[in-house]
Amino acid sequence: MKSSELNVLSREDLEKKLNDLKEEHLRLRCNHATGQLQDVQQIKKQRREIARVKTFLNQKTVQAASNS
Repeated sequence: MKSSELNVLSREDLEKKLNDLKEEHLRLRCNHATGQLQDVQQIKKQRREIARVKTFLNQKTVQAASNS
């Protein structure tokens, strides 16, 4: 997901997206451990996507605190 797409999401949507990404990351790690994962670069991409979503969540939190 691109940064511009994440920027328009609400805080609740970002939290839901983060939970989905974490579940997917766990599934990828399990598949890698059992030897079923062909493309191990997916794990790295998933970690970066999780970090990107966390960054936007943090930005939303800071914006909400500064507006209050």
